[in-house]
Amino acid sequence: MPEYSISPSGEKFRIPAEKEYAVEMRRLGKLVKAARGEGKEIAVVMGVGFVGAVMAAVVADSTDKRGRPTKFVIGCQRPSTRSYWKIPLLNRGLAPVRSEDPEVDPMIARCVLEKKTLTATFDSDALGYADIVIVDVQCDYTKVDLGNMRTGQTEMTALEQTMRTIGQRIPPKCLVLIETTVAPGTTEFVAWPILKKAFAARGLKSAPLLAHSFERVMPGRDYVSSIRDFWRVCSGCNAEARRRVVKFLKSVLNTADYPLTVMDRPIESETTKIVENSYRATTLAFLNEWSLFAERNGVDLVKVVNAIKVRPTHSNIIFPGPSIGGYCLPKDGGLGYWAYKHILGFDDGDEVFKMSTRAIDINDTRGLHVATLTRDCLRNMGRHIAGADVLICGASYRKDVGDTRYSGSELVVRRLTEMGAEMRVHDPYVEHWYELEKQDVYPAPGHSWSRFFHNQDGLSDVSVQKDLAKAIKGAEAVILAVPHEHYIALDPDRVVKMAGGPLGVIDCFGILEDDQIRRYFELGCEVKALGRGHIQRIKEEVRKKARK
Repeated sequence: MPEYSISPSGEKFRIPAEKEYAVEMRRLGKLVKAARGEGKEIAVVMGVGFVGAVMAAVVADSTDKRGRPTKFVIGCQRPSTRSYWKIPLLNRGLAPVRSEDPEVDPMIARCVLEKKTLTATFDSDALGYADIVIVDVQCDYTKVDLGNMRTGQTEMTALEQTMRTIGQRIPPKCLVLIETTVAPGTTEFVAWPILKKAFAARGLKSAPLLAHSFERVMPGRDYVSSIRDFWRVCSGCNAEARRRVVKFLKSVLNTADYPLTVMDRPIESETTKIVENSYRATTLAFLNEWSLFAERNGVDLVKVVNAIKVRPTHSNIIFPGPSIGGYCLPKDGGLGYWAYKHILGFDDGDEVFKMSTRAIDINDTRGLHVATLTRDCLRNMGRHIAGADVLICGASYRKDVGDTRYSGSELVVRRLTEMGAEMRVHDPYVEHWYELEKQDVYPAPGHSWSRFFHNQDGLSDVSVQKDLAKAIKGAEAVILAVPHEHYIALDPDRVVKMAGGPLGVIDCFGILEDDQIRRYFELGCEVKALGRGHIQRIKEEVRKKARK
C-alpha cells in the first residue's frame, strides 16, 4: 500500500517508491550539469522547514556584482509522511511555510519558475553534487515536566543522522554549514567527529570542512530581511572552513551593511546564540515578579515600563505577556544547560545554571496565571469558570504574525479547558492551530502540551475563527492574549454589544487604555490584567461615581 504525505491544506502526495529515486537523480544531474556550465556553485539545504525553505530561496536569489545568479540550490527533505509534501510544493514555486512577509512567496516563485536556481528533492544522494551543504535540521529540547526544564533533554538524533548521511555522500572539498541552533559543543565535539568517521570509512584523507553560523530569523513582515539583511556570527572547525564560510556568507547575505562577526571556534558561535536568547528570556522572566507585585499593590506595570524606556540604556525593556513563545527562547537556555553535562562533561550544572533555567520555568508557566485571573474575573461577576464560554483573542505567540509555536495562549487554553471552560479562539493571522487540532501528533507524537493537563480531548475540535462578532457572541469572558492590531482599538461598547451583555475582560499585554478599562466597568463588566493593579482603583472610582 502506498503511503501519503498530507499538506496543511489537505492535499495528498504519494511517498516516492524505490524505483523513482533513479529517475530523480537523473533529473537533478541534468540540472546540476547545466548550472555548473553557467559557473554556478551547487548548494544543498538539508531541511526545508521554517528556516531552511527561506534560506534556500535567499541563497538561490543571490547574485554577483553584475546581477548574475551564482548559486544553484537543492532543497532536500526526507520523504516522511509528515514532511514530504514540502518537496512537490516547492517544485511548483510555492512556499512550504506561511509568512506575513510579502517577499517570501514571490521570491520562492521567482527562483523556482523564472530564474531556475532552486529545486527540491527527497533524495539525499543529491549531496554528492554539493559544493556547500547548509544544515537546517531541528535540534529540539524536550521538556519532561512543565515548569522544570532541568528534567528535559536535547533531541540530537535527527541532527546526528543528518550528519552521518552528509558524511557518507559529500565530495571531500564540500563545506558543511550548520545553521541550526545547537547545544554548545555540538559542531566540534558531535558533528565533526561524525564527519571524520564517515570520511575515514570512505578512505578519504582530508579533514571535513565544517562551520557554524546560526540564523536569527524573526517571523512576521521582515522574515526575509532577518535572514539576508541582518548581522551574522560564524566560525569554522579549522582555518579553511572558517575562510570558506566567510566567503560563502559574504556572497549570499548583505554583509556590506551588516558585517560578519567571525569567532575563533564554533563553540563560541554556538554559545553566542544561546546567551543572546537566554538574556532575552531572563529579562522577561525578571519582569514576571514585578508584574505580580504590580497587581497586588495598585501599580500599573505598563506605565512603569514606559517610564523606564525613555532612558536609552533601558529602551529595550518589554512588558511580559502570558509567555515568551516562539521556537527559540523557550528552549535555548536548556540546550546550554544540557550541553554543559552531556557534551562538555561537567556535573555541577545545577550550581552553575540558576538564572537561565529558572527563567525558562517562569516563562513556561506564566500563562497559568492568566487562567487564574479569568476564573477570578468571573467569580467577581457571580459566575463560575466551569461551563463558561470563554473567547481567547490571539493564538500566536507574537503580535501581527500567525506563528503559534509554544504560544502562551496555548497554555491558557489548556488550563481553562482543564478547569471546565468552553473555549473559543479568534486570530486574524492563524488559519489552523495545529497544536490543538492535531494534538495527538503535533509537534510530534507524545510531545503535545496536552500531556500536562487533563480533559483535553475536545480541543481537537476547536477551530480558529475569523469573524470576531460571531466568535464573541454569548461569551462570558474574553481574553486579550496577543496585541494584534485588530485588538488594540476595540471599542468597549461594541465588544459588549457583540457579546450580548456584560462579560469578563482579561488583558494580557497592556492592550487596554485606562479610558477603555473605565468604560468596561461602566458597562457592568469586570476587568483583570497581568501587571495592572491600578485597575481596582479605576473600578472603585466608577462605583463611587455610580452611587452619587
